[in-house]
Amino acid sequence: MSRRRRAEHRPTPPDIRYNSPLVTHLINVVMKSGKKTLAERIVYGAFERVSEKLQKGDPVDLLMGAMENARPKLEVKSRRVGGATYQVPIEISFERQECLAFRWIVDAANARKGIPLREALAAEIIDAYNNTGTVVKKKEDMHKMAQANRAFAHLRW
Repeated sequence: MSRRRRAEHRPTPPDIRYNSPLVTHLINVVMKSGKKTLAERIVYGAFERVSEKLQKGDPVDLLMGAMENARPKLEVKSRRVGGATYQVPIEISFERQECLAFRWIVDAANARKGIPLREALAAEIIDAYNNTGTVVKKKEDMHKMAQANRAFAHLRW
Protein backbone atom coordinates (compact mmCIF):
# COMPACT_ATOMS: atom_id res chain seq x y z
CA MET A 1 0.00 0.00 0.00
CA SER A 2 1.56 3.24 -1.14
CA ARG A 3 1.87 6.05 1.35
CA ARG A 4 2.62 8.58 -1.37
CA ARG A 5 -0.89 9.18 -2.71
CA ARG A 6 -4.29 7.54 -2.89
CA ALA A 7 -5.14 5.39 -5.88
CA GLU A 8 -7.35 7.03 -8.47
CA HIS A 9 -10.85 5.64 -8.65
CA ARG A 10 -11.74 4.65 -12.19
CA PRO A 11 -15.45 4.86 -12.96
CA THR A 12 -17.09 1.53 -13.81
CA PRO A 13 -18.66 1.57 -17.29
CA PRO A 14 -22.32 0.53 -17.46
CA ASP A 15 -23.15 -2.95 -18.71
CA ILE A 16 -24.63 -3.62 -22.14
CA ARG A 17 -28.04 -5.03 -21.27
CA TYR A 18 -29.22 -3.00 -18.25
CA ASN A 19 -26.98 0.09 -18.66
CA SER A 20 -26.02 -0.04 -14.97
CA PRO A 21 -22.53 0.24 -13.43
CA LEU A 22 -23.81 -1.81 -10.47
CA VAL A 23 -24.43 -4.81 -12.74
CA THR A 24 -20.94 -4.40 -14.25
CA HIS A 25 -19.46 -4.49 -10.75
CA LEU A 26 -21.35 -7.72 -10.00
CA ILE A 27 -20.15 -9.24 -13.29
CA ASN A 28 -16.56 -8.34 -12.41
CA VAL A 29 -16.88 -9.98 -8.99
CA VAL A 30 -18.35 -13.16 -10.51
CA MET A 31 -15.67 -13.29 -13.24
CA LYS A 32 -12.85 -15.82 -12.84
CA SER A 33 -9.68 -16.02 -14.93
CA GLY A 34 -10.80 -13.15 -17.19
CA LYS A 35 -13.81 -15.04 -18.60
CA LYS A 36 -16.15 -12.08 -18.76
CA THR A 37 -18.67 -13.49 -21.24
CA LEU A 38 -19.23 -16.49 -18.99
CA ALA A 39 -19.69 -14.19 -16.00
CA GLU A 40 -22.18 -12.09 -17.99
CA ARG A 41 -24.17 -15.21 -18.89
CA ILE A 42 -24.26 -16.26 -15.23
CA VAL A 43 -25.37 -12.82 -13.96
CA TYR A 44 -27.96 -12.24 -16.70
CA GLY A 45 -29.35 -15.75 -16.19
CA ALA A 46 -29.57 -15.08 -12.44
CA PHE A 47 -31.43 -11.83 -13.13
CA GLU A 48 -33.95 -13.67 -15.31
CA ARG A 49 -34.53 -16.19 -12.48
CA VAL A 50 -34.92 -13.37 -9.92
CA SER A 51 -37.48 -11.52 -12.01
CA GLU A 52 -39.37 -14.80 -12.65
CA LYS A 53 -39.53 -15.71 -8.96
CA LEU A 54 -40.24 -12.29 -7.45
CA GLN A 55 -42.32 -10.93 -10.37
CA LYS A 56 -41.67 -7.32 -9.35
CA GLY A 57 -40.23 -5.99 -12.58
CA ASP A 58 -36.77 -4.58 -13.16
CA PRO A 59 -34.01 -6.90 -11.87
CA VAL A 60 -31.64 -3.95 -11.30
CA ASP A 61 -34.10 -2.48 -8.78
CA LEU A 62 -34.30 -5.88 -7.09
CA LEU A 63 -30.50 -6.03 -6.97
CA MET A 64 -30.40 -2.55 -5.41
CA GLY A 65 -32.91 -3.67 -2.78
CA ALA A 66 -30.84 -6.75 -2.04
CA MET A 67 -27.71 -4.60 -1.78
CA GLU A 68 -29.46 -2.27 0.67
CA ASN A 69 -30.09 -5.22 2.97
CA ALA A 70 -26.62 -6.77 2.50
CA ARG A 71 -24.34 -3.73 2.84
CA PRO A 72 -22.57 -3.47 6.21
CA LYS A 73 -22.31 0.01 7.76
CA LEU A 74 -19.62 -0.83 10.35
CA GLU A 75 -16.67 -3.18 10.55
CA VAL A 76 -13.93 -3.89 13.07
CA LYS A 77 -10.22 -3.45 12.40
CA SER A 78 -7.39 -4.71 14.57
CA ARG A 79 -5.40 -1.97 16.28
CA ARG A 80 -2.33 -2.73 18.34
CA VAL A 81 -1.89 -0.49 21.39
CA GLY A 82 0.80 -1.14 23.97
CA GLY A 83 1.17 -4.86 23.33
CA ALA A 84 -2.56 -5.55 23.25
CA THR A 85 -4.63 -5.94 20.10
CA TYR A 86 -8.07 -4.31 20.12
CA GLN A 87 -10.90 -4.73 17.66
CA VAL A 88 -11.82 -1.12 16.86
CA PRO A 89 -15.19 -0.44 15.16
CA ILE A 90 -15.05 1.95 12.21
CA GLU A 91 -17.56 3.19 9.66
CA ILE A 92 -17.12 1.94 6.10
CA SER A 93 -17.12 4.03 2.94
CA PHE A 94 -19.94 3.44 0.46
CA GLU A 95 -17.59 1.84 -2.11
CA ARG A 96 -16.29 -0.66 0.45
CA GLN A 97 -19.85 -1.44 1.60
CA GLU A 98 -20.76 -2.26 -1.98
CA CYS A 99 -17.60 -4.35 -2.52
CA LEU A 100 -18.13 -6.39 0.64
CA ALA A 101 -21.81 -7.01 -0.13
CA PHE A 102 -21.08 -8.22 -3.67
CA ARG A 103 -18.21 -10.39 -2.47
CA TRP A 104 -20.38 -11.95 0.25
CA ILE A 105 -23.24 -12.62 -2.18
CA VAL A 106 -20.93 -14.32 -4.71
CA ASP A 107 -19.10 -16.31 -2.00
CA ALA A 108 -22.41 -17.52 -0.55
CA ALA A 109 -23.58 -18.52 -4.04
CA ASN A 110 -20.32 -20.42 -4.62
CA ALA A 111 -20.81 -22.20 -1.29
CA ARG A 112 -24.15 -23.63 -2.44
CA LYS A 113 -23.12 -26.95 -3.90
CA GLY A 114 -25.12 -29.12 -6.25
CA ILE A 115 -26.82 -26.33 -8.23
CA PRO A 116 -25.49 -24.15 -11.06
CA LEU A 117 -23.98 -20.79 -10.07
CA ARG A 118 -26.70 -18.98 -12.04
CA GLU A 119 -29.43 -20.43 -9.80
CA ALA A 120 -27.37 -20.10 -6.62
CA LEU A 121 -26.69 -16.42 -7.35
CA ALA A 122 -30.40 -15.84 -8.02
CA ALA A 123 -31.29 -17.54 -4.72
CA GLU A 124 -28.76 -15.39 -2.81
CA ILE A 125 -30.09 -12.18 -4.39
CA ILE A 126 -33.66 -13.19 -3.51
CA ASP A 127 -32.62 -14.04 0.07
CA ALA A 128 -30.84 -10.70 0.44
CA TYR A 129 -33.87 -8.87 -1.02
CA ASN A 130 -36.14 -10.62 1.51
CA ASN A 131 -33.67 -9.74 4.33
CA THR A 132 -32.86 -13.40 5.06
CA GLY A 133 -30.01 -15.76 4.24
CA THR A 134 -26.31 -16.05 4.89
CA VAL A 135 -25.32 -12.62 3.58
CA VAL A 136 -27.70 -10.73 5.88
CA LYS A 137 -26.60 -12.93 8.79
CA LYS A 138 -22.96 -12.10 8.03
CA LYS A 139 -23.79 -8.39 8.01
CA GLU A 140 -25.64 -8.65 11.33
CA ASP A 141 -22.73 -10.60 12.87
CA MET A 142 -20.33 -7.88 11.77
CA HIS A 143 -22.58 -5.19 13.29
CA LYS A 144 -22.88 -7.17 16.55
CA MET A 145 -19.10 -7.43 16.76
CA ALA A 146 -18.77 -3.69 16.19
CA GLN A 147 -21.40 -3.00 18.87
CA ALA A 148 -19.65 -5.31 21.34
CA ASN A 149 -16.35 -3.49 20.80
CA ARG A 150 -17.67 0.07 20.77
CA ALA A 151 -15.81 0.72 24.05
CA PHE A 152 -12.63 0.80 21.95
CA ALA A 153 -14.00 3.33 19.47
CA HIS A 154 -11.76 6.04 20.95
CA LEU A 155 -8.73 4.12 19.59
CA ARG A 156 -9.87 4.83 16.03
CA TRP A 157 -7.20 6.36 13.80
